[in-house]
Amino acid sequence: MTHILDHPIWSALATRHQALAVGDSRARRYQPDVVPFAAAADNAPDNIAALARLIAPSENIYVMQAGEIVLPEGFVAVTRAQGVQMVATNTAPPIADARIAPLGPGDAADMLALAALTKPGPFTMRALSLGRFWGVKVHGRLIAMAGERMAQPGFTELSGVCTHPDAQGQRLGRILSLFVADQIRARGDTPYLHAYATNPVAVKLYESIGFTIRCAMNVAIIARQT
Repeated sequence: MTHILDHPIWSALATRHQALAVGDSRARRYQPDVVPFAAAADNAPDNIAALARLIAPSENIYVMQAGEIVLPEGFVAVTRAQGVQMVATNTAPPIADARIAPLGPGDAADMLALAALTKPGPFTMRALSLGRFWGVKVHGRLIAMAGERMAQPGFTELSGVCTHPDAQGQRLGRILSLFVADQIRARGDTPYLHAYATNPVAVKLYESIGFTIRCAMNVAIIARQT
């Protein structure tokens, strides 16, 4: 029996993020300026073909699922990687840190700049349409942030965790991850996240704050063959 998080992009676009979706019951993607994620309902040929029709000629699109990733005809995998999906299984003490503040539309440019510098994953000016974000600023300069990305019934993904190189060593990534996880729990959801299997430092960090590996994930960036 499959779990709703086995196919997280599809299950988000078919449920809590349906308002951000383009497509139909065969395949869906996020609106192009939100995040470059897409998924077919399953690997049936008609659904994979429908996925292909949602992708523009010049786009690179992220696909992620627990099962095999089947490429549409005429597409190549620019990158393939192994990831892990981790779910919060232990409740940590609530974080109370006066430096943490909510981020809003006025912070979007600074958020994008920080993400471009630290590369936590795909990030756009419309990241705030996916969920809530919080950050730490020093003299008005954003030095660390974390927030929410995909959401399914009962689950919200912790994502966008990044710290400016000038602020490394202050454990801000850990503090913000704990804070966001606590905010997700307060809403009644279970926090989960994704990390690359080749990044054991990140995996160990998340294990240390109460996350447990649920399953392996296949990740691919796909594009039309030129």
